[in-house]
Amino acid sequence: MKIIAFERKKKGTSFSRNLRKIGKVPGIIYGGNKDPVKISMNHNMIYHALKKETFHSSILNLEIYGKVELVLLRNFQLHAYKKLVLHADFQRVDTEKKIHVKVPLHFINSEISPAVKLNSCIISNVISDLYISCLPKNLPKFIEINLEKMEVNTSIHLSDIKLPRGVSVIHSTEEDPTIATAIIPVNTLESDNNSSIEKEKNNNS
Repeated sequence: MKIIAFERKKKGTSFSRNLRKIGKVPGIIYGGNKDPVKISMNHNMIYHALKKETFHSSILNLEIYGKVELVLLRNFQLHAYKKLVLHADFQRVDTEKKIHVKVPLHFINSEISPAVKLNSCIISNVISDLYISCLPKNLPKFIEINLEKMEVNTSIHLSDIKLPRGVSVIHSTEEDPTIATAIIPVNTLESDNNSSIEKEKNNNS
């Protein structure tokens, strides 16, 4: 994805407020062996880009006066109740160095799993993204989790996932966190219990 930005020399709360009034978003590019650069961008462009999943987990082409730098979106700030982007931070990317990025998980085939198809389970997606380490060229837009073999009352853990080539997970406090789990709904259990009780009554009468 491409972002058009302009370098800005001024800074401060008052100047940033004036930028927003004319439809601009203040931001900054930092990292690498270069000095930070203060920038401004078109508000509508950034606002709509932030709605796209790939904008948050992809290498972006940020252009300033015809010169393109590879960057990652690292932080952004939204207004508490207005549809307004207040600020955006971008980090330069070195193609020869590993980056640490959160990438989304895409869950597929839950509807054909034995847990859902045969037992009417609900599959709960416990984790929606993973914090990974990889070279920029190996950065996946998402990681796919295939649920087609899930059985009733089972779970998928991090150790069960086949990661893309060149990608490793930066572990959280849990050694092998649960990614998804298949659970029988409470109302289904209650219905089954009531049916069993009713059947037992009929047999005893």
